[in-house]
This record gives sequence, C-alpha cells and structure tokens, in this order.
Amino acid sequence: MNKLDRKNIKDDSANFALQRRHCIALALALGVSGACGLAASSAHAAKHKEASKPAAPTPAGPVLVLGDSLSAEYGLNRGKGWVHLLQQRMEAEKIHRKVINASISGDTTAGGKSRLPALLKQHQPAVVVLELGGNDALRGLALQSTQSNLQSMIKMAKEAQAQVLLVGMQVPPNYGAAYTEQFADMFKNIATEQSLPLVPFLLSGIGDAPDAEQWFQADRIHPNAKAQPHMLGNVWPKIKPMLK
Repeated sequence: MNKLDRKNIKDDSANFALQRRHCIALALALGVSGACGLAASSAHAAKHKEASKPAAPTPAGPVLVLGDSLSAEYGLNRGKGWVHLLQQRMEAEKIHRKVINASISGDTTAGGKSRLPALLKQHQPAVVVLELGGNDALRGLALQSTQSNLQSMIKMAKEAQAQVLLVGMQVPPNYGAAYTEQFADMFKNIATEQSLPLVPFLLSGIGDAPDAEQWFQADRIHPNAKAQPHMLGNVWPKIKPMLK
C-alpha cells in the first residue's frame, strides 16, 4: 500500500467519524426537541383541561333566623324546634344552605335590633327570617316602637344584600279587640310597605285551633314538640321561593 492509499483511508475514516458525530448530534437534538415539544403539548393540554372545568359554584349564603322563644326551642329537646326542622327540610329538598338560629327566649324587637348588625357581619346571610314582636306585646310596649324596630332591622338586612321574611304574630283577645287588630295589622302593613313575603301568623292552626290545648306546653304559651311541624308548615311555602 503506497502513501496515497494510506492517506485516502485516513481521510475516509475522518469523514466517517465526522458524519457519525453529526448523526449523533442530530439524534440528540431531535430527541430533546421532541421531549420539549411533548412537554409543552402536555402542559397545554393540562391547562386547557383545567380551563374547561366548570367553575365551582359559590356557596349560597345561610338563612339567619332572628326570633324569640317560639324559634329558640323553649321547653323542647334540642333539635325538635321548627328551625331545626327547617334545616332538615332543606336538606331533604337538596337545598344546600346552612340555617343559623340566632333566636333567644324572651327577646324583643329592641333586642333583635341591637344584635342584628353583628350577626349580619359574622354570617353574611342571604335570607333573614324576622320572628319578633310577641314579647313586645306581652310587655305592653308601644306598637310604634315595635314597628320602628322591625323596620330598622329590615333596612339593615336589605343593606346587607339579604332577603327578608317577616313572620307575624297575634295576641289573645283579652288584650282588647282594638289592640289585637292593630298588632296583627302591623305585620301586614310593614310587609306591604317593604314588599316582603309575610307569614301572617306563625301559630296558625295551632293557637287558633279549637283544640289548642293539645298543641301547647303546660304554660299554655309555648308550643310543644308536635306543634313544630305545623309551624314549619306555615313558614315553608313562604321561604322556599327565597332559597332558589
């Protein structure tokens, strides 16, 4: 083999090695590019999938019940009152809202008015149920004061973007025909003026029933446990449309 042949072989080997390195580099480049492309594609698909998910529904605001002993389960075992039954009824109807019972036995409209601002701030309810006024009558408070307090609470609730359900009460005839009528009309007039849904009488079918004794506790003032479903029955048709 002469010098020229050896030189040609050497050049061929060098060219082969160079070509081999180019092939390896190209393969690596394609591999990295493919990996990057795959990663980018996967990230884009994940992002698109995440974006296409339906937004989680905003939890509906709770129902706040502001009442007196008629709503505070006075004389009853816990969980037997109409407010607790309201929570159960809502769950059965697949209405996923919490019911907050802020009722206190003996409370008046003045007491409710003083407590409501903090309750609105704490719970941010979507619906406020006002069941107050009975104790005002029992204490002989002026109707003008009761009416003013109720109107103030309605204004507070509306300013907090809450719907209001007004629950009316009636007093026994021994308070006198004029006062009895004026007291019942007060709730109707407020509801009309404020464009509110109204439960005219929470104890309808109970306090005015011919056999009223069987629906009350021994004090003949507070409804017993078997009266509570009837009380809820008076409230439910009015509050249900507010829960949609």
